[in-house]
Amino acid sequence: MTDKAYVGGCACGAIRYQTTSAPIFENHCQCADCQKRSGTGHGSYLSFAPRDDVEISGTLSEWTTTGDSGNEKIHAFCPTCATPLYVTFPAMPDLIAIHAGSLDDPSQFNPQALTYAVRSQKWDGIDGDLQKFERMPS
Repeated sequence: MTDKAYVGGCACGAIRYQTTSAPIFENHCQCADCQKRSGTGHGSYLSFAPRDDVEISGTLSEWTTTGDSGNEKIHAFCPTCATPLYVTFPAMPDLIAIHAGSLDDPSQFNPQALTYAVRSQKWDGIDGDLQKFERMPS
């Protein structure tokens, strides 16, 4: 646990979340799925475990896809405004990856790494000092 709360939600306010847990990993991801879903060159995430430490209020919609890794990913979003909020992984049921842009204070996001650099787009400049992984590190 940390003294700092991570609080956020969707654009219309129908979905809210909060946790006082510290993220276990913060990253930008340039996989094909993150590019398509975000409409940009990457997604940005704060991952928390255990998942139950993140309190969520409101009714979400979900859709499932298979990531570059071959693992299933479940994307949660607001059914009203369509804001993407988090991703969960059946292969890692205790993990939740919150979209950094959905934080009330996005400056709390402190990326540690870039994943799926193998899929990077030249026009999507990411901090060159970040540790880069061609795929997802183990």
